[in-house]
Amino acid sequence: MRRLPAYYPLFLDLTDRLCVVVGGGLVAERKARGLLAAGAALRLISPEVTGGIQRLGREGWIEVVLRAYRAGDLEGAVLAFAATDSEEVNREVAEESKRLAIPVNVVDSPGLGDFIVPSVVRKGPVAVAISTSGLLPSLARKLKREIKEALCLDYASYAKHLGAFRRFLIESVHDPRERKAIMARVGRADVSDVAGMSLREMKKRFLKP
Repeated sequence: MRRLPAYYPLFLDLTDRLCVVVGGGLVAERKARGLLAAGAALRLISPEVTGGIQRLGREGWIEVVLRAYRAGDLEGAVLAFAATDSEEVNREVAEESKRLAIPVNVVDSPGLGDFIVPSVVRKGPVAVAISTSGLLPSLARKLKREIKEALCLDYASYAKHLGAFRRFLIESVHDPRERKAIMARVGRADVSDVAGMSLREMKKRFLKP
């Protein structure tokens, strides 16, 4: 029995960094929209594309290359995605990615690629990634629904306010042990309480033992 990969979870900053998607169907469009949401510079290569991809290209969000994939198309990319309905083309993309040391995701054939894309639930600055190692997409969807219901807006406000307070502590409290003690006090407070506090209120409540 083939051993399942022990995937390493990772959040990447793709702002203005080139990613290449090979494919023009609905799956490729989903990949493209996810990369755009992360701020990536995006090139999509396919002789035929969906209406949604056409609109993204016309509006200048992505570079659309209306032709078949060919060797050299991945030059300069930091990530590649093979999302065609051709196993041969997907394999060629994967092979070029390996030669250029570019991590590649291969749709429907995770064994050919270097990484899989998890399901993600986002609420403000909070992002929860869900993976079943590519085995059970239906379970990943179920978990996503359940987590989305549990992750209320209070958590988004909590993360935003706590992030601002933590930046203040880093700049103002130079003793790391004292910062740790203050953050421990914040951690004992209810999420809903902290979510509704201003920075001034947080200083007043948590800076005193």
